[in-house]
Amino acid sequence: MTLFVFFAVLAAAAMHAIWNALVKVHLDRFLSITLMTLGMGVAGLVVLPFVEVPRAEVWPYIIASVIFHMGYRTFLIGAYRAGDFAQTYPLARGTAPLLAALGGMVVVKEVPAPLAILGILLLSAGTVVMSFRGGAHLERLNLRAVGFALGTSIFIASYTLSDGSGARLAATAQSYAAWLFICDAVGALVLCLILRGRQALPVLARDWKAGLFTGVLSGAAYWIVMWAMTKAPIASVASLRETSILFAMLISVFALGEKMTGWRGAAALSIVAGVVALRLG
Repeated sequence: MTLFVFFAVLAAAAMHAIWNALVKVHLDRFLSITLMTLGMGVAGLVVLPFVEVPRAEVWPYIIASVIFHMGYRTFLIGAYRAGDFAQTYPLARGTAPLLAALGGMVVVKEVPAPLAILGILLLSAGTVVMSFRGGAHLERLNLRAVGFALGTSIFIASYTLSDGSGARLAATAQSYAAWLFICDAVGALVLCLILRGRQALPVLARDWKAGLFTGVLSGAAYWIVMWAMTKAPIASVASLRETSILFAMLISVFALGEKMTGWRGAAALSIVAGVVALRLG
């Protein structure tokens, strides 16, 4: 991974943390994610006249990614219902890079260097610990909640591998991203109507400005990630993306005045060590 790609992915991670910290939408998590996805679709429509139409061999990756994203959102709902998602979601984010690394070995024949593998492990461990803020509530996790969390991580790893492979096959990462965002927005709207019904539409329309803002910022961040996956190993990029939780911690401590605990400090050191290992690997 070149230094430029490395810092580009770090910038994408920071963007992800910033929009999570600044934007407060008065919706539940599922509707918030749906609204953000619709905003990404609008951003895709804006750039559509300036990008190529994907070739026939690229469309299976876009369709697969939309399906994986729908599965991801469905398992999100299951996680909300099964237990405290503030606890289960870290398991999804922490294990997804590991699954992406394993999947990358099989799907795209990318075997990370030993130092990169160490970096992936350190980043994953730091992400989980950081999200749990020390893991004080690990004992409360139930098998159903863990199942939904791991299912979520499988879908995250799946759409990561699909998008990395599709972006590499497409004419440009911009082309792949624009068409994916539009198709994914349609899929998200269909899923929302199936699960929440028509009554969700006025609720989404009420917060359209927040959705557009988060969609543009999130779309830009994920476009950088997809572009980076055309330049560097997918597993390394996917893992480096999770440094967003480190940026979120820095924002919470220095901007929001939250306490820096020993566990959060240890998790931060683990993430930083993982970043260094990925860069050297």
